Amino acid sequence: MSSSNWEMSGEETGLAKLIAILNVVAWAGFWAFGYLALTADSGTRGHVVVAMLLAALGAGAGIWAYLWLVRYSERTGYAKRPNKAVPEQYRDTGGSN
Repeated sequence: MSSSNWEMSGEETGLAKLIAILNVVAWAGFWAFGYLALTADSGTRGHVVVAMLLAALGAGAGIWAYLWLVRYSERTGYAKRPNKAVPEQYRDTGGSN
């Protein structure tokens, strides 16, 4: 499929929507459990550890889903691909050196 065409298969579009939902839920879990871990009493170490683990899982899933969505949007043409610098020795200057 061409990168300038936004039309993708229904299966791939559905997957993108599912991962977008996962992204929102994962970041919500990160913030909720992160808050619980930071504000818990010092006497409840078990709860703090569990909240920290769940916050870390939420952050990991959120980062993964975000990066997947960025690559998907670049592949489908929804977002512009990033500019990439070419090292000076490989640049075509148009003249003889």
